[in-house]
Amino acid sequence: MTKLHAIAVLTTAFLALAPAPGRGANPATPWGAAAPARSTYTPHKVVYDVAVDGPERLERLLDRVSFLNNLYSADPFTASIVLVLHGPEIRFFAIRDLPKHRALMERAQSLTVGGTVQFRVCEVAAKAQGLAPRDVHGFVQMVPMGDAEIIRLQGDGYAYMR
Repeated sequence: MTKLHAIAVLTTAFLALAPAPGRGANPATPWGAAAPARSTYTPHKVVYDVAVDGPERLERLLDRVSFLNNLYSADPFTASIVLVLHGPEIRFFAIRDLPKHRALMERAQSLTVGGTVQFRVCEVAAKAQGLAPRDVHGFVQMVPMGDAEIIRLQGDGYAYMR
């Protein structure tokens, strides 16, 4: 081993043992704490591709949509948030199941009041679950096919969210 090679090996070993920049002395936070990024977000058009299997997952999605809607100041002139439903969650929107999912449906409907948030249900998927348009709550719009609706909205400038 040459002297130069030995120096390189030792230097590498010492650097590996040295604390990284920003490392604290606290073993619980060896990398320090995250720095908050301050960003401003301008309202956009967004389409959510929704296929969730439980009321809790739909509730969490409604949390995200509500937060985004508030971030966009619920301005129907500059923002649009469309949820295209084509999975098991469609059954929560069935009129016959209102007693079972009343709180969830009241929350979903309340998001549509300002006109920024819209729910669209895939008619093909609803039919596969035994539901016709007359069987689904009136704050929901039935579209012929969920995938085609998502593609159309993306063509109209909507950002895709899952």
